[in-house]
Amino acid sequence: MFHKEGYKIMGSAMILLIIVNLLAHTFIFTDWIRITILITSVLLFFLIVQFFRNPKRQTQLNDIHVVAPVDGKVVVIEEVYEKEYFKDKRLMISVFMSPINVHVTRHPIGGRVKYSEYHPGKYLVAWHPKASEENERTTVVVENEVAGEVLYRQIAGALAKRIVNYAKVGEEVVQGSDSGFIKFGSRVDVFLPLGTELEVKLNQKVKGGISLLAKVS
Repeated sequence: MFHKEGYKIMGSAMILLIIVNLLAHTFIFTDWIRITILITSVLLFFLIVQFFRNPKRQTQLNDIHVVAPVDGKVVVIEEVYEKEYFKDKRLMISVFMSPINVHVTRHPIGGRVKYSEYHPGKYLVAWHPKASEENERTTVVVENEVAGEVLYRQIAGALAKRIVNYAKVGEEVVQGSDSGFIKFGSRVDVFLPLGTELEVKLNQKVKGGISLLAKVS
C-alpha cells in the first residue's frame, strides 16, 4: 500500500525512466551500458516506491497513551521552552526519520485539533538545534479530556522540501490515523507536560502509530 502523496511522483518517475531506457536502447549499442542503465533505473524506482509505502498500522487506542507519530529513532529527550503555543517549559521528544523510514505522520493521540499552523523557513539539517524553530515546519495541537493538549511538530530537513499536513482546527481525529507526510527525510518533535512518564529512551527505534512514547496523566 502506498501513500497518496506518492502516486504523482511514482508515475512521473516511471515515465521518465521508461523514456531513458528507450533512448538508451535506440542510441546506445553497447550491451553492458544499456544493462547498467536498466539496472540503475530499476533500483532508483524501487527506492522511490519504498519511500512512499504506507503500511497499515493497528493502533491500540488509549487516551492516556502518546504513540510515536512517525517511524524513526529517538534523538532528543529534553526540557525546552515551547514558545509558539504553550509558551512554557515542556518535555520534548524528537524522532528523526532517515530516507528509508516510512514517512507517514500519524496523530499521537486522539481528540480534537486545537491548533494547526504552517511556517515557512530554512532547510537546516534535521538534527540542528535550531531546526525546530527556524526550518519549514507545521505545528499541530490535539486535545482530549484525559491527556489534555499534546503538540507535535513536523520539521523539514536538508532533503525534505515539502511538508504535507492534513490536520484542521476543530476536527475530531483518531489516534494513529494519517496526519500528513514529510517528503525525503526529516524529524517530528512531540511536546508533553513536564513530569510525563516516558516509555522510550534515547536512540530507541520507534514505529509510528505503534510504539508508546509516554503515558500522560
